[in-house]
Amino acid sequence: MLIRRETPADVPAVRDVTTAAFDRTDTPVPVEVPLLDALRGCEGWLPALSMVATDPQGAVSGHVVCTRGRLAEVPVLGLGPLSVHPKHQRTGVGSALVHAVLGAADALGEPLVALLGDPAYYGRFGFRPATEYGIAPPDPAWTTAFQVRTLSAYDPAMRGTFAYAEPFSQV
Repeated sequence: MLIRRETPADVPAVRDVTTAAFDRTDTPVPVEVPLLDALRGCEGWLPALSMVATDPQGAVSGHVVCTRGRLAEVPVLGLGPLSVHPKHQRTGVGSALVHAVLGAADALGEPLVALLGDPAYYGRFGFRPATEYGIAPPDPAWTTAFQVRTLSAYDPAMRGTFAYAEPFSQV
């Protein structure tokens, strides 16, 4: 497996992987697919933090992205969606993608990454409940699943309500 930055040529494969990863019987196109399209066109898109995992044949097997979010007026990151094709789930692809994007974010001097997700899964990457850091989710109903991972540039004075990139408010 190789983790690398997404290229424009990867977009159709990323759409396919995201569709397969979030497949639901009640909708032909999972909400995560148009969300990714909208994120790519917004000012919060950070190409250096959109990464794909490829298998030994070069096919895309997973994708992760961090986009620009805000904590009050401080620029921070929001992680998601994280997509792994069902044929590659539970093989370490998702873990490799999360480690890679966190390492890249830290190397770029970002202070923290926030996400809405399963605490049992994301806890292994150092994510903790956002409330432990005085950070509130955009929707109070998300409190139990809203988490942050602090990075080297984190300042404990950073507190407030997190805001995702604009396309997240459209889903």
